[in-house]
Amino acid sequence: MNPLNLKISIAFILSLALLSPVVKSAADGTGDNSFEKVRRVPSPGVAVPASDRAELESGIESMRSEIELIKTLHKNRPALLDLLPDVQIYYNAARYTLTYDEFFSPNEISAAKTILREGLDRADSLRDGKTPWTTQTGLVARGYISRIDGSIQPYGLVVPASYHHDAPHHHRLDIWFHGRGENLSELNFIRDRERNPGEFTPADTFVLHPYGRYCNANRFAGEIDTLEALAHAKKHYPIDPDRISVRGFSMGGAACWQFAVHYAGDWASAAPGAGFSETADFLKVFQKENLQPTWYEKKLWHMYDSTDYAENLWNCPTVVYSGEKDSQKEAADMMNIALQKEGISMVHIIGLGAGHFYTPAGREEVSRRIDSIAAKGRNPLPSELHLTTWTLRYNKMLWLTLDGLQTHWERARVHAQIKDSHTVQISTKNVTAFTLDMQPGMCPLDVIGHPSVIVDGSRLQAPAVWSDRSWLAHFRKVDGHWAVVETIDDGSLRKRPGLQGPIDDAFLDSFVMVKPTGTPVNSEVAAWCSSEQAHAISQWRQQFRGEAPVKLDTEVTDEDIAHSNLILWGDPSSNKILARIAAKLPILWNSSWVQAGTKALSADHHVPVMIFPNPLNPKHYVVLNSGFTYREYDYLNNARQTSKLPDFAIIDVREKPNYRTPGKIVDAGFFDDQWKLMTSVK
Repeated sequence: MNPLNLKISIAFILSLALLSPVVKSAADGTGDNSFEKVRRVPSPGVAVPASDRAELESGIESMRSEIELIKTLHKNRPALLDLLPDVQIYYNAARYTLTYDEFFSPNEISAAKTILREGLDRADSLRDGKTPWTTQTGLVARGYISRIDGSIQPYGLVVPASYHHDAPHHHRLDIWFHGRGENLSELNFIRDRERNPGEFTPADTFVLHPYGRYCNANRFAGEIDTLEALAHAKKHYPIDPDRISVRGFSMGGAACWQFAVHYAGDWASAAPGAGFSETADFLKVFQKENLQPTWYEKKLWHMYDSTDYAENLWNCPTVVYSGEKDSQKEAADMMNIALQKEGISMVHIIGLGAGHFYTPAGREEVSRRIDSIAAKGRNPLPSELHLTTWTLRYNKMLWLTLDGLQTHWERARVHAQIKDSHTVQISTKNVTAFTLDMQPGMCPLDVIGHPSVIVDGSRLQAPAVWSDRSWLAHFRKVDGHWAVVETIDDGSLRKRPGLQGPIDDAFLDSFVMVKPTGTPVNSEVAAWCSSEQAHAISQWRQQFRGEAPVKLDTEVTDEDIAHSNLILWGDPSSNKILARIAAKLPILWNSSWVQAGTKALSADHHVPVMIFPNPLNPKHYVVLNSGFTYREYDYLNNARQTSKLPDFAIIDVREKPNYRTPGKIVDAGFFDDQWKLMTSVK
């Protein structure tokens, strides 16, 4: 143990461990390790008496009418319509809870009535052109329209008393990730955000509480929810971009680890507590699960395992907390091992005798350190950067963007350093393209002449720095040698950021589910496609709290193709969009065969699921016959919520779907950098 860690640990082990409120643990134990018997998450709700149901339905209808009236009255006032989601979150909280059987206790029925009254009050104000909640301090619920599915998503804010909308100054903001809550409906989330300021409320600081699309450790759509909520808050409040920190505990601690390492350059600091930081060891230690992952599942753990990205914390000051007796201390211990391999010493605050909670002394010390870091703020253009990644989904570190990988799902590293006013030095591993981008006023390089960029020992003459002190330079390997290029896009079909797979990546941006209207070739395949389509739509609502956009194949527009990923259900005979592109896909699928490479399988009972750049618009994806790829068994522990299928798979539909798989997976793998089948995929 290094001296700093030793000093901190001793200090807190010798302190009195006074109890703070317990946060619910992340799973229910070994009873949740059987995929043959899986309880529903969320659980079924309680019965709603007929009189209460009628009253709620009446209130929901009144709110719907008010919302439509506001749309009509303010159709030419976009600034006011932009605030309509702040009303709609109350409408949806009541409507969803009633529609989807999510009253988990009788007192939530009266809470829904209160939520409707609050929503109607906001609607009345907005109808009159007034928006008092946008300038109030204290606890405020806000809403935004998600680009993923057009849903209205809530988030909570603690607005500091020092905030004055008519005389703003830029404020610090902390993001707080909530713990696991299987009954955290929109209703319960908003109710809590209007009552509970949370674990930490620093002075002169906004605290943002993302809903995270329910209970998924802010992964997948939950990850994008945090980014969208933050963007919305920055649009409507004066937030200092260099004093934003991420914090969380339990499941929220896992989310904090994830955001700290994947977006390290965006934060002033990170303060994870408990949670989990990787998949395999956590499930063995905490869940006592006997893991038997496929080779591609293990590769896909590299998407969210924070230990794999530990080097990125070189760029983000991090203060870690664990209870001394908390089994979830494992997360910090694993991160400490990973950080030590990178030569980084981790500050780990430990509460004496504590289980799954903060001690007062621990809370105080974490706050002292994070407050000190926040006062200094993030350096937006440090002279040295470290970036490690396994996927182009996570490819940015301040003024460095990684644009190409040699081998996907293998570790890539970039170390970038400004050596002097004329020279930048870069070392890379498993990288084929990158960009250096410094914003106006930020570039420290000399504006006279051309900077030299030394990449893996090769000295290149880069473009000149502009007179406004901005700089942009692109680099790509050409015939095995680094070269300066005018644009990072060489016009070829290749994996690139936001277009790199796996299947789940299509559900991190705008998508449309496309139902077939034609006649299928095979009834067994058609029945499987129809069942899985219904499953994907229902589970999107249940687990990611939106209503999936659905269209018939005859209804898909040019705008849909231009702006959304298309999730195509059916076969080339039944789905008209799929028929248009089938010949341009890397997997053959006709009335007789499903063929991936040299492996040909009968189309009578085999279905390909896959992701690929849409041949009608290669800037977006098509997905064949798949929703998000983890299933009901994985809802029971958040560490299980990882991608379960790679870029493609072939399903034998004679084996019925279960709580883990969509059928018997007879083949699966990744496409290479040019979106071609790999000769060796393992």
